[in-house]
Amino acid sequence: MDYGKLYLVATPIGNLDDMTCRAAETLRNSDLIACEDTRHSLHLLNHLGISKPLTSYFEHNKRQKGEYLVSLLKEGKNISLVTDAGTPAISDPGEDLVKMCIAEGIQVVPVPGAVAFVNALIISGMDTGRFCFEGFLSVNKKSRREHLLSLKDERRTMIFHEAPHKLKNTLADFLENFGNRRISLVKELTKVHEKCFATTLEDAVKYFENEPPRGEYVLVLEGKSDKEAADEAAEKFTEMSVCEHVDMLIGEGMDKKEAVKEVAAQRGLPKREVYNEYVRK
Repeated sequence: MDYGKLYLVATPIGNLDDMTCRAAETLRNSDLIACEDTRHSLHLLNHLGISKPLTSYFEHNKRQKGEYLVSLLKEGKNISLVTDAGTPAISDPGEDLVKMCIAEGIQVVPVPGAVAFVNALIISGMDTGRFCFEGFLSVNKKSRREHLLSLKDERRTMIFHEAPHKLKNTLADFLENFGNRRISLVKELTKVHEKCFATTLEDAVKYFENEPPRGEYVLVLEGKSDKEAADEAAEKFTEMSVCEHVDMLIGEGMDKKEAVKEVAAQRGLPKREVYNEYVRK
């Protein structure tokens, strides 16, 4: 018997009219729909005039229910996976089900649609050429601190999800870790009260001192700028000689020629000058 297929069906993030024709047809033709919350998904299915068996699949039952869904797929059933809003398997337990299916040789089919962080990025005014999605920060203080420290030198635009009750602490942590960078706070995407608040971290912290956050947020944060990186590098260079700088790069794995070239570029000096000073040490 041929295996069935797992369809990752994107659903609207607010406006039900954003449901694609292909997504609706995929749900209509599925043998079973696995939902983050069956009550929430039932509202969407009623809107589309679709009646199909539903089963729950979420963080706290993903292992047991995942095994059950894989067994049905092996029997030839076609299953659609949906979340409450957006694309499954992004900061979502659907990721685990996809891994289980791949391990068992079951085909996984994407059915594209809304993705909150992509839509937030394109209206943020930030650099869209290179970006990284960081999801939700951990509630564990140590893990959260380590995560933010790992991003301190990130040059790409960074995108996070955050709940309203944690937003103030997150903005304060951002300001402490990254300094006063630009940030866009996006909420209620595709809904009547959609808002993109472009500001700085300092002003965002001040704003929410008197304004209680409401709704889920997508935070689009500016990466480290070229100027910021250059200023930090220049400050570091004042604390070491040219020879110490070359030795540091050699210690990091460069050969002498590469290190001399890099030091010259970073300090704005002629390569010959750096080389002569290094060989005279």
